[in-house]
Amino acid sequence: MATDVVMPQMGESIAEGTIVRWIKKVGDAVERDEPLFEISTDKVDAEIPSPAAGVVTEIRAKEGETVAVNTVVAVIGSAAGDRPVPLAPAPQPTAPAAEPPRGAGAPPIAAPVARTAGATPPAPASPVSPEELVRQRSSPLVRKIAREHDVDISKIAGSGLAGRVTKDDILAFLGKAAPAGAPPPRAATPATPTPATFQHGVAGRTEKMSVMRKKIAEHMVASRRTSAHVHSVFEVNYHRVAHVRAAKKSEYERSGVKLTYLSFILKAVIDALRAVPVVNASVDGDSIVYHKSINVGIAVALEWGLIVPVVKNADERNLLGLSRAIADLAARARSKQLKPEEVSGGTFTITNPGVFGALFGMPIINQPQVAILGVGHIEKRPIVIDDAIAIRPMGYLSLGYDHRIVDGAVADEFMSHIKATLENWDQEDA
Repeated sequence: MATDVVMPQMGESIAEGTIVRWIKKVGDAVERDEPLFEISTDKVDAEIPSPAAGVVTEIRAKEGETVAVNTVVAVIGSAAGDRPVPLAPAPQPTAPAAEPPRGAGAPPIAAPVARTAGATPPAPASPVSPEELVRQRSSPLVRKIAREHDVDISKIAGSGLAGRVTKDDILAFLGKAAPAGAPPPRAATPATPTPATFQHGVAGRTEKMSVMRKKIAEHMVASRRTSAHVHSVFEVNYHRVAHVRAAKKSEYERSGVKLTYLSFILKAVIDALRAVPVVNASVDGDSIVYHKSINVGIAVALEWGLIVPVVKNADERNLLGLSRAIADLAARARSKQLKPEEVSGGTFTITNPGVFGALFGMPIINQPQVAILGVGHIEKRPIVIDDAIAIRPMGYLSLGYDHRIVDGAVADEFMSHIKATLENWDQEDA
């Protein structure tokens, strides 16, 4: 018996996915749970396992194609060579079979069989509520713009996949709906000159942006347009942390993890989020959501982009538990083994450009959060302590925050709490 392979829904708000690569080809044998193809969505890049063991008998979606969730993209047949039987309610269209000549003595043409004998008729589709239909036909950003302008998304003709309403669709709708002489809508982007393009003949290579690269671009531009970005930079003396790290390094390695500076910084951030809870908030339209859980995203640089896996309930872990979580999420991010829920639900984000030698960065907020911490390179530098010059491991921490929600004094209070924790680390806390 054949098994249909469908595009999975990789998260509640995900309506489609792009097939990046087929790991197996038609005719290849595949085991159950063996990686079958790789997809990219708004949330995560992932390898999708085969739902059954057998042979790939059909591939219905090409690499680079974006398809809606629950769409049949391939068929797995048994190793014995069973003919595939599509299980999807809507089979692929096929050309009508040629009719036999109706000459003398030709048997009458039988009516087409609706389904094979013994097959269970497809269950009627459950009714979809208007609210669910709107969610299926739009992204969170589109719904946010619609709420701000009191627009009914169902009235907009979508140009996206399966009639999905895109950001360009709603902005165009708002532009047409504005009366003559009225100021442009808040969400509409200002007119900008057409970007310059390279002239033909310039040496180089041109390739299409990956799905992840496009999503990163969209999210960063949207964040800059949404939040009033302000940055504060603090210098931190890691002398105490370095001593504790050196004393505990072997103990942690015996437990199978490395004790890095990032583990200490994450622990200090968690304590600061408890002390200054407005930084652990997010924005929903014109409301502020104060989160009880502390879910910290750790940005991981990949060869093909950037992804932010989330340490859930980070305040419930000790330093060893945080070190394990950081190492596990980073390793699975690089091997494309993250689950959708592991890259969503973050309430605060840490990014670490210092690992590449940057003194500090000015990171862009990960929407709908209100702040993000940038970790600079830690290196020994001469500093003045009690009117004497000393050599200490020093580094910069930069906080990007949304000034609509977080005032400068609050941001500095948050950063001062992190600085004090790191510079006065108690060895008993390790």
